[in-house]
Amino acid sequence: MTIPPPLDVVALTQALLRADSVTPARGSVFDVLEAALTAIGFAVDRFTLGEVPDGPVENLLATRGQDGATGGRHLAFAGHVDVVPPGEGWTTSPWSGTERGGLLYGRGAVDMKGAVAAFIAAAAAETGGALSLIITGDEEGPATYGTVALIERMAARGIAPDWCLVGEPTSTRHLGDMMKIGRRGSVNIWVTVPGRQGHVAYPHLADNPIPKLIAMLAEVEAIVLDTGNRWFQPSNIEVTDIAVGNPAHNVIPAKAEARLSIRFNDEQSGAALIERIRAVAQGHAPDAIVTGRVSGEAFLTEPGALSAAVAAAVEAQTGRVPELSTTGGTSDARFLSRLCPTVEFGLLNATMHKVDEAVAIDDLRMLTAIYADLIRRAAA
Repeated sequence: MTIPPPLDVVALTQALLRADSVTPARGSVFDVLEAALTAIGFAVDRFTLGEVPDGPVENLLATRGQDGATGGRHLAFAGHVDVVPPGEGWTTSPWSGTERGGLLYGRGAVDMKGAVAAFIAAAAAETGGALSLIITGDEEGPATYGTVALIERMAARGIAPDWCLVGEPTSTRHLGDMMKIGRRGSVNIWVTVPGRQGHVAYPHLADNPIPKLIAMLAEVEAIVLDTGNRWFQPSNIEVTDIAVGNPAHNVIPAKAEARLSIRFNDEQSGAALIERIRAVAQGHAPDAIVTGRVSGEAFLTEPGALSAAVAAAVEAQTGRVPELSTTGGTSDARFLSRLCPTVEFGLLNATMHKVDEAVAIDDLRMLTAIYADLIRRAAA
């Protein structure tokens, strides 16, 4: 495999885009990363974990400048090179990295191979300070064997960054108009209300679970968890599925099921929300079965030195002052925020997960300049 010069952010992005890396990712996309990073002095640690269905997953931890580094802060850049499936209808192959009209097209162009390439290009230009790259192949999937495993690897090796920047696509209208200083938490909850199957003409011999489930969901829909706060919008509960699976018109079903998704701010916790839904469900159906899975807790990095440094780098390069936000879905920052102050900043998010996902070449070069500016500020 021919690896482009790591200083060329466009060529490096194209090399990453041409590596099919639908989650969980491993192999060739990490070969591209390793070649680029070792060429600019990073020590690269690659490892693979897990089995089907959530794995195998490959991860990469790269470090430079930690031995003998004086002063400054250890800056970590975190990201992922796995992508969602491309879907149908692309103008050109989603793995082509085609350049057209000042744009690079390919799955992962903005989410987030472009940002990974930009940080590597920035690190090639700025050689001072202690840097780490924390790159997973399992962010778009269940994240079972990804960033959490990388954090454990870092702890075992005594790697402790002072700041962490996650390169998710945070910009909305123009590069640099928004950064994320936190994210809401996410929990999915499954509710099963058992009944007793029977003939609809003899309801006294059956137990219909559907009215109980409907009453439970009506109470859930009326819940106001909170009204939000300075940094977070209100938490919200959404019913995302109702299933009975009854093919017959004259049979009372044996069970009814629902699924809920809750996005919550830092006034709530995932475990407490599961218990609250369980109490409501069992108030209507004492034998209801409620299970939940917390994808991540809400987190907030209070505005401080890191967000100020990112904002200063953005303003110096673009003239824009980024808005501090906690909107959007979850990211691996939910794990990394346990290590050190963590913010997210990256490319425009308009085409992420869409057909013909694309990044502007000018934005790639500008993002490289912003990241290089931040590296200088961290090392100062």
